[in-house]
Amino acid sequence: MRATFMFRAGDVRVQNTPDPVLRYPTDAIVRVVRACICGSDLHPYHSLPETPGGTTMGHEFIGVVEEVGADVATVKKGDFVIAPFAVSDGTCEYCREGLHTSCEHGGFWNDTELGTGGGQAEAVRVPLADGTLVKVPGAVDESLYSGLLSLSDVYGTGWHAAVRAGVTAGDSVAVIGDGAVGLLAVLSAKQLGAEQIVLMGRHRVRTDLGREFGATEVVAERGEEGIARVRELTGGRGVRRVLEAVGHLPAYEQAVGIVRPGGVISRVGVPQYRDAEIGWPFFGKNTTLTGGPAPVRAYIEQLMPAVLDGTVQPGRVFDREIGLDDVPDGYRAMDERTALKVMVKP
Repeated sequence: MRATFMFRAGDVRVQNTPDPVLRYPTDAIVRVVRACICGSDLHPYHSLPETPGGTTMGHEFIGVVEEVGADVATVKKGDFVIAPFAVSDGTCEYCREGLHTSCEHGGFWNDTELGTGGGQAEAVRVPLADGTLVKVPGAVDESLYSGLLSLSDVYGTGWHAAVRAGVTAGDSVAVIGDGAVGLLAVLSAKQLGAEQIVLMGRHRVRTDLGREFGATEVVAERGEEGIARVRELTGGRGVRRVLEAVGHLPAYEQAVGIVRPGGVISRVGVPQYRDAEIGWPFFGKNTTLTGGPAPVRAYIEQLMPAVLDGTVQPGRVFDREIGLDDVPDGYRAMDERTALKVMVKP
């Protein structure tokens, strides 16, 4: 089969590799129908050191089950499934608490220790299939692919940001970042009843979509200027909930600057920094810091019905579809900000 590998920063190739096979009776083999490139894939695209043999890529995919191990009970050959970006058994203490990204027996895609490949491929071996995969009921029309694919990561991650922040009816919310996760955090905050949603982003096509998802204001300024603008929009107080969907230090610093006393900062952008402000500017406001890798498996069944009936359309964040052989071009497009989120058709 063909699969995507990255060999060093900027060096993405699609190569032939052996087809996946069942290793354990709890495995399934899924033929990938759609995958995608994630904003977090750009981190290794910028920084991966020389990697002989390359590393597989991709952690978001939907597809059809082709084969199951003897112990798999919840899915069968022919089922259409969503694969969350984390592997989980669904039974450990953390999974039962809805924290599947901390599963005691799971892990992530592209993990050599777990033996998982990447979703930017024609097929994937799925460990712990009963806990990991979510079956989509009924016949699945191709028009639903983008929305269902968003449930594997970005929609669930935006939802997690809003849920962890405690967004409720009437809240004031700021979302930092106009990537796919940020835009779906806007959508999620709107669904949870936020009254004011300030989107901090400066790419007009993206922020226009953010307005359609529910943003009431857009702030293009950054740094101290952006902080001042958000505070101006909130009567000088700042917002109760900040959803940080970027992962870079300046975004976190903006979050600290715009959160109101007693407010919450919820981070779901993978942090690309080790040190950040937790001194008086943070402590003095009785700020709560939360967030983390989203356990999207916990949210899929809750969010899927509205995707299936078209009430909610998170798949609108996909603005380009390419074939598997064109994945290197897809990385370049996302890196150059000429594409918001790229969907891959193997």
